[in-house]
Formats: sequence, C-alpha cells, structure tokens
Amino acid sequence: MTTRDDTTAAEVPTLGRPARPARPAGYWERIDRIVDQAPPLTDEQRAIIRAAFHQPTTKETAA
Repeated sequence: MTTRDDTTAAEVPTLGRPARPARPAGYWERIDRIVDQAPPLTDEQRAIIRAAFHQPTTKETAA
C-alpha cells in the first residue's frame, strides 16, 4: 500500500518543481488506486528493473 502525503506542492520546498506536478482533480488519487490494486512484482521483474537502471554508462572516446 502506498503512503499518502497530503501536503501541497506549495508547502514543500523543492528544487524548482513539485514531486507531483499539477494534474486534473482526482488524477493522483486514481494513480494511487491503480498502484494499490496491482500485484506485487516478482523477484525476476525486480531484477530486470534493477538491471535497467544500473547499467554502466558508456563513455564516448575523443577522436
């Protein structure tokens, strides 16, 4: 289950952008409901996601 934080973006100082940008009324509540209904990820799915975000960066060599 996700944790709710009902503070508005104006109340939380950020680096130029809110964590949840302005959307139509009820948008984030709908997203939270969808996430709460989703089945948990399997270990294989977690490994695939982790690998995608932890790929070594390729550096271009100077010609």
